[in-house]
Parts: sequence; structure tokens; C-alpha cells
Amino acid sequence: MSNYRYHGGGGGGGGGYYGIEVRDMHQRISYPHQFTFVSSCVKYMIFMLNLIFWLFGGLLLGIGIYAFMDKWNDANGWVKLENIYDVVLNISLVMIIAGIVIFVVSFAGCLGALRENTHLLKFYSRCLLIFFLMEMVIAIICFVFPQNMNSFVEYQFTDKIIHSYRDDPDLQNFIDFAQKEFQCCGLSTAGYQDWAKNEYFNCSSPSVEKCGVPYSCCINATDISSGLVNIMCGYEVQEHSVAAASKLIWTSGCIEIVRVWAERNLYTIAGIALGIALIQLLVIYLAKTLEGQIELQKSRWAT
Repeated sequence: MSNYRYHGGGGGGGGGYYGIEVRDMHQRISYPHQFTFVSSCVKYMIFMLNLIFWLFGGLLLGIGIYAFMDKWNDANGWVKLENIYDVVLNISLVMIIAGIVIFVVSFAGCLGALRENTHLLKFYSRCLLIFFLMEMVIAIICFVFPQNMNSFVEYQFTDKIIHSYRDDPDLQNFIDFAQKEFQCCGLSTAGYQDWAKNEYFNCSSPSVEKCGVPYSCCINATDISSGLVNIMCGYEVQEHSVAAASKLIWTSGCIEIVRVWAERNLYTIAGIALGIALIQLLVIYLAKTLEGQIELQKSRWAT
């Protein structure tokens, strides 16, 4: 923006100077010595948010490493990691990977905001954008194609999870927790019959658990008088009909039960997902705002 000033001729006959004087308005703007374009509010808001996630990522990483080393020692230094399914179903390894990602990204946000480093802020905002887009894709698939997602999970993971039940203590605890909480047994539409695929619960197994299911499938696994868990409550129920077995255990598969639960709580889940998405967008906006303010401050110093 420029300022134009007109100069007219003098009153005498000697002829005057006519012209326009152009002055750059930017040269007339002066800032106080301590002035900065960088907002302290935005800067420290990003720092504090990422500090919380940085600590959470470190905690998650530490717990994952501890669980993995415990499993490593129990297995005499051998953990099966032959394919992607072994990684996905290894809960301690998933915790380690998630912890590393959260730790690194939040650390970049912390340091980038505190040191006003635009490279770290760009890395941070782009990572958040990638996470946001991935979450949106998964959410759209789950809400628009629930049956397809249901079939995919059932086809890809049922056999592998059932086979690994006794081999991985962390996975076993997780499955027991899910079966007790959602009052289900097995994963697929076959329900409790899924456990016939496990070498310990198969009816041809020499194990004492043959033709049985895990205790977490039982309707009344805990003895009321003693308060002890009866781990034998699911023995030989695979030999019963569905009607007879339903008096002792939950017979429906967990995938279908979870899908029905999600449909019943659709608005709550959608509200939580929307809230998380809006928070992510807000943080991305703050990061880009701070990045722009830092660039503006650098341009001021350059002039």
C-alpha cells in the first residue's frame, strides 16, 4: 500500500514543479522493540497439549516394552513374528508401536512450539492430518459398510485369534475380558463352536479341556459362596446343542455382539468420534496458525 502526495506549481511565473511523491506505507509502520507476531497463548496451548500426549506415549511405550520383555523371558527368547497378523495380535508390540508414534509426534509438537521451529511444526501438523484422514476412512467404512467390515474381521482374524489363545497370555487376557464384558463366546457367527479350532479345546485333543470353551464364556463362572472362579465351567459344552449350551455359556460370537452393541450406541459413538475429530482439527489449525506467525516474525527480522 502506498501514499501519494501531490506537489503543485509555485505562484510565480518561473514555473513550478508538478509531480507525485510516492511513499511506501510499510516504511512508516513501526513496532515496539519487544513486539512479536507469535501468540504466547497459541504457543503454550500447543506445548501443554502435546506434553500430556508425550507423557502418555512414554507411559504406553514403557508398559509395552515391559510386557514384551516379560513375554520374551517366558518364551525363552522366542516370540513368533512371522507375518503382519502376528504383529497385530501381539498386544505388547502394538502398544510399543503406538507408544513410539505418539511419543515422536507429540515431542515434535512440544519442541516445535517451544523453540518456534517451523520444520517440526510442519512435520507435526502433517502427521496429525494423516491420522485424521485415516480415522475418517475407517469411520466411513465402519458406518457405511458395517456388514462388509464385519465379514472382513471375521474372515481375517477368527482362526488366528482362536489358534493363538493359549500361546499369548496378553491376547488370552484380552479375549477373556471381551467375552465376559460383552457376554459372548468365540468370534464368528459359529459362536462357541469356534473354540473347536483351538488345539486345546478341540474334541480330538488329549487335553482335559477337549470339547470345552474358556471359563470367560460361562454365564456363572464365579461361585457365589466361595467367590472363586470355576475354570472348568465350560468343559465339554461343545458336545451340547445350542439350546442346552445356552443354559451354561454365552453362545453368540463376539463380532456380531459388538456390532449390535455399536448400532445401539451409534449416536454416542458418533458424538465421541466427532468430538475427537474436531479436537484434532483444532490442534492442526493452531499448529498452522503458529507456523504462520513464526514465518511472519522471521520476515520482520529479515527486514
